[in-house]
Amino acid sequence: MSALGKELKELMKYEERHRQLLARLALVMIATALVDVAGAVAIYFTDRHAKGTEVTTLGDAFFFSTVQLLTVSSQIKNPVTTGGRVVDVALELWAVVVVAGSAGAIAAFFTRGSA
Repeated sequence: MSALGKELKELMKYEERHRQLLARLALVMIATALVDVAGAVAIYFTDRHAKGTEVTTLGDAFFFSTVQLLTVSSQIKNPVTTGGRVVDVALELWAVVVVAGSAGAIAAFFTRGSA
């Protein structure tokens, strides 16, 4: 068998480490969805009646929290209340921790597989 064939065969293996990686990533996605919903509800209740807010509906709040988790940025101005700002910082911290943790899990996956 050629070197290319051996490498392709190695790439197609499904081992315990694959299951672990997929389970970890699924857990992170589920937890992030829960954080997204909790953040949306929190932003909605802290900012919906504040003067100068752009978050007036639950949909606005969900859009804001989702975009904060995905890009740490939004078209909507940052929350205008102190409580909303605390929620915003928590969403941004979650996003950074999840990206770093996921990168670490993927790096560990490849490190263990190359031995």
